[in-house]
Amino acid sequence: MVTSLAMEKLQAMARLDKKELGVRSQQLIPLPLPFSGELAQELLSTYGSPLYVYNGDRLRETIERITKAVSYPRTQFRFASVTNGNIALLKIFRSFRWGLHANTPGDIYLGLQAGFDPSEIVYSGSNLNRAEMLQVLNWGVTTLNLDSLAQLQLCCEVLPKHREKSIRLGLRLNLPEITGDSRIGMRPEEFGDAIALTREVGLKLSGLHFYRGTGTNATTAFTQVIDTVIATAQQLPDWEYLDFGGGFGYPYHHNKTAFDWEIFGAELTERITHLGRKIDLVIEPGRSAIAGCATLLAQVVSVKWQGEKQIVGVDSTVANLSVPSVHGGYREIVTWKQADNLHSLFTTDICGNTTYSRDYLGKNCQLPALEIGNIVAILDVGAYGYAMSSHFLHRPKPAEVLLENGTHRLIRRREDYSVLLTNQVL
Repeated sequence: MVTSLAMEKLQAMARLDKKELGVRSQQLIPLPLPFSGELAQELLSTYGSPLYVYNGDRLRETIERITKAVSYPRTQFRFASVTNGNIALLKIFRSFRWGLHANTPGDIYLGLQAGFDPSEIVYSGSNLNRAEMLQVLNWGVTTLNLDSLAQLQLCCEVLPKHREKSIRLGLRLNLPEITGDSRIGMRPEEFGDAIALTREVGLKLSGLHFYRGTGTNATTAFTQVIDTVIATAQQLPDWEYLDFGGGFGYPYHHNKTAFDWEIFGAELTERITHLGRKIDLVIEPGRSAIAGCATLLAQVVSVKWQGEKQIVGVDSTVANLSVPSVHGGYREIVTWKQADNLHSLFTTDICGNTTYSRDYLGKNCQLPALEIGNIVAILDVGAYGYAMSSHFLHRPKPAEVLLENGTHRLIRRREDYSVLLTNQVL
């Protein structure tokens, strides 16, 4: 079965002129470049290299498609901003009437700066200390999904008396038969103690939060557990909302299975509609919404050969991407330099500008012979790209740029070396 998203990709490829096709990093299959080579050069000349480039038009298309996929009328979408906290991008989600899903107080802080009302932010984190829990509540967040009896008790202890009537408390669900060996969440056998604890202070547990796992592309992994999750939620006597969480994946291998939002939305809508009661549904896309809208541009600064293998050094580093445990160690890499034919492609390692032995942005890529000054594009870096970048080996972070309606603008300045002294006491 070809999904509508897959069909859109095939049609887009068919429309592209051959000279606008790059070379897929680990496949001998043409892949559309994110934009023209002229624009890539213009962006680097204007803002410097390396550079994160976000396609706002594509992000809007993705948000709209996901929104339409779930027709249940009481659905609230909350973007998981742990994947990307740039204020300009958060405002795009807000323009579609999405709220935010926050894992930490920092997520909430950024959301408030982006203009979200506290009631539009759902907190679903873990292990807050007393001061942090009080801060979350004082910011006015009204929905909290807590993952342990200890966190629930702490919330009840510090909750200001004037806030008790506005707060919605939920439990993060831990079902080993579904989520495996996870540290997050509470098991159903703990629900009785949780209900008793909240009732002691005049509160009720009205929600259940389910998190399937990180980056799951198999649609059935979600649909086949809907009935189990709903049955578990019905164990809460005051159940009012189901937060079906996140963990929705993105196909970094462009020829692999993609999560099917239409199938998921139809099945979830059908199940909840037939419950016979009014339940609010919360969906928290993160990676699946934003991963594909961003590209990391870098320039070639060194080329050497080890036998038949091309070793290309670029002016970026693996520290500007998420750790392999989050994205699986794979990104599509393309270049605007053309190969005459498949015999002109070489096994290539794209290496970062540090001496870290594992500083590879791509290994065993199939690329043409590159030269100093050529531009390469690492695709699909919108989720856990800048958000997980670091100053490892003391490299400042890149700038971020947003493309919209044929124009581009800076949305985060490039760091310089002075950032390395921030908060140091000299």
